[in-house]
Amino acid sequence: MARVTLQDITKRYEDVVAVDEMNLEIEDGEFVCLVGPSGCGKSTTMESIAGLTTPTDGTIRIGDSDVTTLPPKDRGVAMVFQNIALFPHMDVYDNISFGLRLRDFDTDEIDERVERATDIVQLEGMLGRMPEEMSGGQRQRVAIARAIVRDPAVFLMDEPLANLDAKLRVHMRTELQRLHQELDTTIIYVTHDQAEAMTMSDRIAVINGGRLQQIDPPLVCYNEPANLFVAGFIGSPSMNFLEGRVTQTGLETEPFDLDFEPTNLSGVIQGDSVTVGIRPEDVSLERGRQATATQSAPIEATTDVLEPMGDEIFVYLDLEGSDPDSVDGGGMGGAANQLLVSVEPDLEIAANEAVTVTLDRSKVHLFDGESGEALTHGLEELPGERREQKQHQPAGEADE
Repeated sequence: MARVTLQDITKRYEDVVAVDEMNLEIEDGEFVCLVGPSGCGKSTTMESIAGLTTPTDGTIRIGDSDVTTLPPKDRGVAMVFQNIALFPHMDVYDNISFGLRLRDFDTDEIDERVERATDIVQLEGMLGRMPEEMSGGQRQRVAIARAIVRDPAVFLMDEPLANLDAKLRVHMRTELQRLHQELDTTIIYVTHDQAEAMTMSDRIAVINGGRLQQIDPPLVCYNEPANLFVAGFIGSPSMNFLEGRVTQTGLETEPFDLDFEPTNLSGVIQGDSVTVGIRPEDVSLERGRQATATQSAPIEATTDVLEPMGDEIFVYLDLEGSDPDSVDGGGMGGAANQLLVSVEPDLEIAANEAVTVTLDRSKVHLFDGESGEALTHGLEELPGERREQKQHQPAGEADE
């Protein structure tokens, strides 16, 4: 095992900055996923750790050693690629042992290491098979075993499950978690699939535009996203976003208002623009779920598209009182006059049906309207007297 430290890593290709001042510290034995959209710099970051590319600036340490300019063979790392890349003319044993034979290991040690690796990845009895005789999952296990026999300090995996079918990917996710527990080694895993990142990793490093956006345990990234990008990228389906403005007694959006205590938001004053975020599971149809103490005032809407998913139904709602041609300010796509809600699969609901929904105020996220940085995760209610007074004010007088 080894700690991996990236200090101010930058990689430029002429006018393109693929990685921009990346600072990252991965602990001994930790499973960290680098996640982000295509072209965000996650693979370039991994290639820099592996020694396949040399950073323009910065320092990479594995354990106590500066490996920034060392060749890959001297870094104590092993890499598993998206392209499995087995030698088609070699059987499983020869594929797994190829690197050891190049390094002139004696036969007994090679046999011992190959046997141990095949036990770990459950390839017993397959050493004589050719790659063409194996399934995709079995070939990927051979590639992993080929990395295991090197006994590396760090495993690097660049989207190793991307070419497998959906069912096999789920199975291999479980296998990789078991592998990590058994080897107790440091694993750095690159993926654009947030489901892989959420289910396997100790921490997720979310990257966008070559810059690190947040590194935290999966549920922290989900429940307390650092900014608008993380909020929209982590979670499927994505968080709902609406543009809003801070008022004296909360905030207003185009289709509805939310009461809360705005004085508790540091650096935010009345009139500031904000982006409101709420996840689909935190929006409730009044007839579909039991009311909670933290629910918002009722919001009128009309159902649009229904997507049955088996264990839940995704319902797209058209909100009343909003511009149907506007789009959200979150930059994540979707119309600002729509809200996505998840409901129980046995709930009777149809398209073009008038409904009333509420938001779980404790799960409402606010982001700065300009920087996109998170302001708060959960809204604190107005004191009872002020809340009651606002409810009895005629329309249009709330902010006077």
